[in-house]
Amino acid sequence: MKTISLIELSSPGCQICKAFEEFWKSIEADWPNVKYENISIITPEGQALASKYMIFSSPGIIINGELFSSGGFDKEKFIAKLSELKISAKDESASRGKND
Repeated sequence: MKTISLIELSSPGCQICKAFEEFWKSIEADWPNVKYENISIITPEGQALASKYMIFSSPGIIINGELFSSGGFDKEKFIAKLSELKISAKDESASRGKND
């Protein structure tokens, strides 16, 4: 199963960041192929990501190297995006198996 990268760019004291992290913890068992990483905006790595993705409000949610949202998140859209990536990863591995 292909790994999906999920980065949350958060800031200290951000209530929406905390809400996203709690939401993720409540569903992460359903997504074993997702590698979650929380990066603080105040670190050099966080500053670089904020600059690269032009994130002006937190949390910044980055999925597989693409900015999904910033400043908030929609639970249904987030799960739909993960489902879409999970399905496309399955299709990709199935087509590779047919070509072998």
